[in-house]
Amino acid sequence: MDDDVSLSLERADAQQSWQQQKSAATRARLIDATIRCLVEHGYARTVMSLVAAEAGLSRGAVLHHFANGDALIQATIIELHERRLNAFRRASKAHVGDVRAMVRDYWRQLQKPAFTAFQELAMVARTDAALAQVLQPLQAEYNDRLQALADQLYPDWIGAPERFRLAMTLSQLLMEGMTLARLTGAMDETLIDPLLDFLEKSVIALHPEEAAPTAKKVQL
Repeated sequence: MDDDVSLSLERADAQQSWQQQKSAATRARLIDATIRCLVEHGYARTVMSLVAAEAGLSRGAVLHHFANGDALIQATIIELHERRLNAFRRASKAHVGDVRAMVRDYWRQLQKPAFTAFQELAMVARTDAALAQVLQPLQAEYNDRLQALADQLYPDWIGAPERFRLAMTLSQLLMEGMTLARLTGAMDETLIDPLLDFLEKSVIALHPEEAAPTAKKVQL
């Protein structure tokens, strides 16, 4: 292969790589715009023309990347799940062995627009069969991935899977429930720190190392 052919191939590869990066950046821009629209306008008003305007793009640009609104919502749900998994991973790795810091870090993550956007979709899917058909399989996949990630990040719980499941479920339901109550104005702000303290103590009490002395006493 002569030098001219090699140079042409390198240029073609570089051009293709640039186009792929540009396409990925545009998709990300549209998904971010969809999240903002869900938070600010709700699901019913989050149509492709509104998303295009929010992203500063033409409706044709949206259709170039997403065939229809369902495809855009599906991609948005996938992105929201990735963000939640990444937030859980970062918080876990940043606060190894520190339950208090982990609880409060994840609580802060839940206050971001991504959680609000997902809850908007989840609530609408209760009565919207088409949206439910998109969301439910992705939610089941997310739950499986979250559990697998938790098992990987917290090997010290491996000997007590039921206790770990309780700790994970309690953490998720309490903090997400508190966030939903806060979104609807039903959360007494003065109870936030006491409830997070309660969660911290509950998770510590469920840990195998805390349960072991009790088990030994029972055996005696």
